[in-house]
Amino acid sequence: MIETHAHIYAEQFNEDIERVIERSQEVGVEKIIMPNIDHTSIEGMMELEEKYPDYCLATIGLHPCSVNKDFEKELYTVEEWLNKRDFLAIGEMGTDLYWDKTFKDQQIEAFKIQAEWAKQFKLPIIIHCRESLDMTIDLVESLKSDDLNGVFHCFNGTVKQAERIIDLGFYLGLGGVTTFKNGGMDEIVPDLQADRIVLETDSPYLAPTPNRGKRNEPSFIELIAQKNADYRETSLEEFKALTSENARKLFQLHD
Repeated sequence: MIETHAHIYAEQFNEDIERVIERSQEVGVEKIIMPNIDHTSIEGMMELEEKYPDYCLATIGLHPCSVNKDFEKELYTVEEWLNKRDFLAIGEMGTDLYWDKTFKDQQIEAFKIQAEWAKQFKLPIIIHCRESLDMTIDLVESLKSDDLNGVFHCFNGTVKQAERIIDLGFYLGLGGVTTFKNGGMDEIVPDLQADRIVLETDSPYLAPTPNRGKRNEPSFIELIAQKNADYRETSLEEFKALTSENARKLFQLHD
């Protein structure tokens, strides 16, 4: 399995990151993609990438919850890093209207800027869109181009929304939310286009059932894979192979 979204550089892993990595390897995780948050997360992310080369893979971007009136300063840092070295993707970026709508316009502006960088550097984007899925799909549609693709992380929308996303050339990230009893994803996942779904945990957040409420970690991705394989009435091994191949295509991963 390829874990396409885990913040394992977060402070929640300070005490046992080595064991967390070991457990992920034990369940068959081949690679862990680490989306950035803002300037405060870069150092820890880079240290993990250096310690586990070709296993922990860094991206660079500005999370919408870190967008405020001074967001341009954060974007300068992202741009500096993009010109300094290679990254797997631009992200985590996007929109978030759950906690606070104060900086909605700034979030949209930051999104547009990072999307243009994605086109320039030919990188996929990792999109966060909490309580803002339709708005974000509209935004991507307005920026549509052959050289803009990526993943809508933590997808929990409808089949119609999924089809709009796929028509744009994007993928759907399936995580712990898909396992929640009353989430309704058991009726959505079977109808999602097979070659456009990837697996993620969003560690340390959104742990899957039966670990809901606990600290999430990459090894829990097997629980997510099993639940979604059950929804689609396919074997776990087939589902792992399918989602891993999709992740390789999306992030241009080569063994």
